[in-house]
Amino acid sequence: MSMTSIPIEGATLLDLRADMSLSARHELAISDIVKGSRLWRLAWTLGWLDIKLRYRGSMLGPFWLTLSTGIMVGALGLLYASLFHMNLHEYLPFLSLSLVLWGFLSAMVSEACITFTEAEGVIRSVRMPFFVFATRVVIRNLLALAHNIVVIVVVFALLSVVPGWGAFLALPGLLLWIVDSLALSLLLGSFCARFRDIQPIVNSLMQIAFFMTPVIWKPEQAGHRFFLLQPNPFFDLLQVVRAPILGMPADPVTWLGACLYSLALLVVAWLFFIRARGRVTFWL
Repeated sequence: MSMTSIPIEGATLLDLRADMSLSARHELAISDIVKGSRLWRLAWTLGWLDIKLRYRGSMLGPFWLTLSTGIMVGALGLLYASLFHMNLHEYLPFLSLSLVLWGFLSAMVSEACITFTEAEGVIRSVRMPFFVFATRVVIRNLLALAHNIVVIVVVFALLSVVPGWGAFLALPGLLLWIVDSLALSLLLGSFCARFRDIQPIVNSLMQIAFFMTPVIWKPEQAGHRFFLLQPNPFFDLLQVVRAPILGMPADPVTWLGACLYSLALLVVAWLFFIRARGRVTFWL
């Protein structure tokens, strides 16, 4: 059966054909990402608007999140330092940095599931690259991370902890996080648009991952079982950012693991996105 190609803002209804060739799918997906990247100002505005609307009518705005994180760091720091018999001066900087970074990872995974479902109205009414919505979610969580960095600065200042120039080695890790977050938003956003019951499962898995990842406990506490941490992707991804800030650059094995996990995520996300891209609108 033939199909008439009807132009729609630079695209055609051929985008929706189930029997489209693989090369055509790749081209359309690449075009989506390129056009979406050019609309980064729009994504920034949408992400900033999400933060403003989330805390609308609040006196402290996003800093309520900062305050709650600070209280959690103080409470857990005193509790676990006494339980684990650790020096509070060494443990509190580790805990504050870990909780803030984990907060970003956890929120990013959770909100990646609603990348497209929360924008259902916009997607149905305006033809726009899907990559814009993925960028929106990442920017929104980066803004939340920026507010929580205040907690780290305060804790480090109170305890006279100076990260040093080695902290800049965390920047490549942060860049890796951003790339992974964009891929994750496209993957989980598309997948959860089709299967709406996936998000609660993902949230439950993240709660389990929190206790299995050295966030409130240090990696060296694993002792001879340290090798069990290597299959945990969150450990490697967390360590490549956390270790340099604490003055302990991540070892090559950790970086290798983080890069391999990221590469696997990118491949899976791309393969799923090129097939799901033309169907997302119908799944919403």
